[in-house]
Amino acid sequence: MSINLSTLPAKDKNKIELDKQASFLVWKLREAKASPEEITRSADKIQDPDERSMFLESIAKYKRIMGLG
Repeated sequence: MSINLSTLPAKDKNKIELDKQASFLVWKLREAKASPEEITRSADKIQDPDERSMFLESIAKYKRIMGLG
């Protein structure tokens, strides 16, 4: 079963994008191409509290997956 992501509501598309950004930031952290402060700065830029919380949950998820936490 395939899902066309372009048909999702904007809020859902944004959640997917934030999850991708979280994954990339944790990868950069693992590869020593970013510091923990970069994650903090990225989270601080997110205005919506629910989206910020989801982003930080994704960060924690990817840290576990990549063996950083």
